[in-house]
Amino acid sequence: MAGLIILVGLIVGFLAAIPLGPVNVYVISQTLKRGFVHGFAGAMTTSVLDAVYCLIALIGLSQITDPMMKYLIPMKVLASFVLILLSVRLYRQAKTFARPATPQELPPLSAKPILGVILLYISNPTIYIFWLGVASMTTAHPWTHMSNSGWRPVVFAVAAGLGSVLWYFLLIRFVAKHHLQFQPRTFKRIFFGLALMLFGFAIYTVTTIFA
Repeated sequence: MAGLIILVGLIVGFLAAIPLGPVNVYVISQTLKRGFVHGFAGAMTTSVLDAVYCLIALIGLSQITDPMMKYLIPMKVLASFVLILLSVRLYRQAKTFARPATPQELPPLSAKPILGVILLYISNPTIYIFWLGVASMTTAHPWTHMSNSGWRPVVFAVAAGLGSVLWYFLLIRFVAKHHLQFQPRTFKRIFFGLALMLFGFAIYTVTTIFA
């Protein structure tokens, strides 16, 4: 049973990380601007938060879930504001960014990717709603039959986090490996496209407030 829970957790974490949402866009942009280490720092932060949110959803901590549901609209407003700020920043960088000629010219280590991911994550209530859906599925399914206590929720949440790490490692490694081969014009187009995506996510988040 433990092996099956780990396997399902890995698959769920891996698949959950694939869709191109705001966090993925941000992590890719950090990799393009700052290199593998910064991109992977943001990715690891995302994976840790995935595991934490998954565990909270599974064990049902009402002290955390109730306030999140109560302040759903303010959180969506905050998420929209953060996404718009990031999209404007990326748009400006699309016009001024200079590609590093060598890996040695990449910016020095910074906590910005970690802080950016945390801000995106905690301001986006839909992420937690997703993990609530996962918790409902795994609790009801006979393969996992999760309870809100014991070792199973912890093992599943850790496995989901590791599945997320695997996806982000593959993604960041690919981007970091090829980004120095891009022409400056390609960089600008990519940043402009990422900025448009983030702005689109912001608009979508605003529309959900009135849905």
